[in-house]
Amino acid sequence: MQEILLIEDDLDMQTLIGDYLQNYDFLVKAFDKPKEALLHLEQHKENYSVVVLDLMLPQMDGFDVCKKIREISNIPIIISSARSEMSDKILGFDFGADDYLAKPYEPRELVLRINAILRRTTQKSKKVGDFEIDEGKMEIKVDGLLLDLTKIEYDILHLFLQNSDKVLSRESISNAVSGIEYNSKERTIDMHISNIRQKLGDDSKDPQYIKSVWGIGYKFIG
Repeated sequence: MQEILLIEDDLDMQTLIGDYLQNYDFLVKAFDKPKEALLHLEQHKENYSVVVLDLMLPQMDGFDVCKKIREISNIPIIISSARSEMSDKILGFDFGADDYLAKPYEPRELVLRINAILRRTTQKSKKVGDFEIDEGKMEIKVDGLLLDLTKIEYDILHLFLQNSDKVLSRESISNAVSGIEYNSKERTIDMHISNIRQKLGDDSKDPQYIKSVWGIGYKFIG
């Protein structure tokens, strides 16, 4: 049975969504306080298949919650919110959401969106050298060991694996990966790649995987 983490402070809506999902054989754990939900997710992130997240919450703005979730997990996020402006949807995706449902909506549509995400997450992984990529779960393993990557680190490493032996400029990385700030982007990209190298155990002076190309960017050589 797939488990869903629901973060919704409207208790009537929380009950409605929870009951409806349970009718479709989902196990739902609901929170009305985002800080409690984040603490629970950090301790039990392997249990859940999808997070359904409201934006208008106490304690924290929903976009900040989305960002925090992405820092601790690659779990798919569906935003469920009365905020239906295009700017809100763009922000949601920029902060790492996988889908966005504007309220009001039929609960059946939420079920369909969850099932669509679950179909993607059950796709077979693919191998690239020492690496195994599960695009549905947004996970990368090296030599069978799961890398503890943030969303941006996953996106950068995934980009490298798709472009093995190609030189990628910092600009091309910035354009391909959402969530990297435009200001001081070169320094930001270098920081993320330094973190990836550390998690790979890759020595920048004698790299096994990520080689610096002076004046341009980086080349993945794994």
